[in-house]
Amino acid sequence: MSKPMSCKDAIALWEKAHGAAAAEAREVELQFQWPPVEKRSRSSTLVACEKLSLSSNMIDKIAGIAGMKNLKILALGRNNIKSIAGIETVADTLEELWISYNIIDKLKGIGAMKRLRVFYISHNMIKEWAEFNRLQDCPALKDINFTGNPLCEAQADVETWRTLVAARLKQVSKLDGIPIVRDTDFLN
Repeated sequence: MSKPMSCKDAIALWEKAHGAAAAEAREVELQFQWPPVEKRSRSSTLVACEKLSLSSNMIDKIAGIAGMKNLKILALGRNNIKSIAGIETVADTLEELWISYNIIDKLKGIGAMKRLRVFYISHNMIKEWAEFNRLQDCPALKDINFTGNPLCEAQADVETWRTLVAARLKQVSKLDGIPIVRDTDFLN
């Protein structure tokens, strides 16, 4: 097997393929790299980037994004990420975080994400309501996908799960791809 590459190397390959400076690009897609990206470094040089995709690599932590002052969408699905620590550095701009199919079991730091509207964290390792309840600190959150986490799977059925989530996250209008309809929706 080939040795994994750094984010710096992946950016250099992207620049060569696109004939443009990555620092000026609004969207940079570095998913499905071969060899896969393992180290997240230097992506903070992507100052104009609004959407960064590093899905399907071998990244184990969120790092190197502090300088990304325009980042709105971050896709890190299908990696080896254990924690969302480090995401706070883009709390002022990040609106969507796609981080499904990792090994995350804690959501410490998610409360800093006041602009987060979309949070896809399906198929991770979250098993405690205490961790899920941290999402109550994300006032803009509207759409969440949580399927495949032990907490979700432990519920008696889908309706029980949806009822428990709707009671905890009043701001959410879509859960696991299905709109949440509340009694108050009919009164408006």
